Amino acid sequence: MALLLNIDTATSYAGVCLSRDKSILASRSHHQQKDHAAFLQPAIQELIEETGISLNEIDAVAVTGGPGSYTGIRVGLASAKGICYALNKPLIIVNTLAVIAKAAIENSHITAIDKDTVIYAMIDARRMEVFGGIYNQELLTLKNAHAIVLDSVFFEGLLCHSKVIFCGDGSKKLEQFTLPTNYSIDNSQHNVNQMVTISESEFLAKKFADLAYAEPLYIKEFYQPLRS
Repeated sequence: MALLLNIDTATSYAGVCLSRDKSILASRSHHQQKDHAAFLQPAIQELIEETGISLNEIDAVAVTGGPGSYTGIRVGLASAKGICYALNKPLIIVNTLAVIAKAAIENSHITAIDKDTVIYAMIDARRMEVFGGIYNQELLTLKNAHAIVLDSVFFEGLLCHSKVIFCGDGSKKLEQFTLPTNYSIDNSQHNVNQMVTISESEFLAKKFADLAYAEPLYIKEFYQPLRS
C-alpha cells in the first residue's frame, strides 16, 4: 500500500493530504491564493502531528504541476522537490486539469452509459482566455492542456462531441454565452482529495518525474512588465 503526500497549490485553492491505498488519512485546505506559501509547510506539519506519521515513512510526494497560477505552481513544486531531495523519495507530477475533471466527474455522477460525455476542464488565464484540457468519463486525456480564447469560434470546434461538461474556474466565463442544451457547466470546487486516485495510479505505474529536470506546465511563458 502506497503512503503518499499530496500537494495542490496550482490554483486559488490549495490543499495537502496524506493518503494510504487511496484513503485519506488527514487533509488541510486553504483559499487565499496569495498566502499559499505561508500555508503549505505548517499544513504539512499539522498532518504529521495529527496522524503520527513521519515524512520518512511516505513512499512518494505527488504535486499538481500545472497549468495554473505561476506562483502557486512554483510554491507546490519547490516544496515537493525539497522533500523528495531531502528524503530520497520519488516525485509524482499530476496535471491540475485532470484533478478538476475528476471533481466534475464525481459531482455529475457520470456513469459508463455516458460514454459520449466529455469533460472540458478550464482554468482562468485572465481576460477571455483559459487553460483547458478534455477528458472522457474514465479520465483519459482526449486533448492535452492548451490555451484557448473563448469566443464563438471556440464552440465550432466542439461540434464533434455530443455532450460536454465544462468545469473549473475558467468555465464561469462561459456563462455569458448561450450554450446548446447538450453543454453544461459544473461549478464544483476540486480539492486535494481528488488527487489521491490519480497519484496512486501514477505511483503503481512508477510514473515518476526526474527531480533534476522536472518543470512546471505553464502552457504560456511567464510575462512580467518592465518597470520604468
